[in-house]
Amino acid sequence: MLAFTVCGSFWLEFVLKTSVLRRWKRALLSILPISTLFLIWDAYAIAQGHWFFNRDRMLGIYGPFDIPLEEFLFFIIVPMAAILTIEGVTTVKPHLREKEFGKGDSK
Repeated sequence: MLAFTVCGSFWLEFVLKTSVLRRWKRALLSILPISTLFLIWDAYAIAQGHWFFNRDRMLGIYGPFDIPLEEFLFFIIVPMAAILTIEGVTTVKPHLREKEFGKGDSK
């Protein structure tokens, strides 16, 4: 599913030249704080037995707190795809950005 998410949105960077990946530090500053909170939540839920990950369907690489690599990637790739999609839409329809930020304040 992560590969489909990448294929479904990362092409926008190159076709529409959204410059999201070029500004990777800015993107990570947007993504990492909330991703960290969700990973803490994951760690707690796993430790309490609220949910688990089927080890037969995982790559077998686990990070801190027994969280699989796929979960870490999920919290980076999915928000990045959302940012790319928003930037792609506002690249094609710049008037939407102007409505949100006002004229001249878009970047």
